[in-house]
Amino acid sequence: MADKHPYVSEAHEGKPVFEWGVLIVVVISAILAALGYTMAATAIFAATAIITSLIRLILKDRSPWKIRSVGFDTFIGIALGIGLLVVYFSIQLLI
Repeated sequence: MADKHPYVSEAHEGKPVFEWGVLIVVVISAILAALGYTMAATAIFAATAIITSLIRLILKDRSPWKIRSVGFDTFIGIALGIGLLVVYFSIQLLI
């Protein structure tokens, strides 16, 4: 049981270079949203969430994007990406 403890250090998580790359894409998305390009910002943010989750699903433990388990990371990423698009387009229907 002692060798099955949960990891809490960065050494067992994702690759910082990849994580910084995701951060840069999110910042670009936020800047686009602030400039009024909300559709582009939402699409970029949603695509980033879906792509990072697919990378996690395909590469599993070799993935540069790790938060929790493969199933959790994949579900949350795809759900976030699709959810953002659904919310964006549902708001557009009301306008």
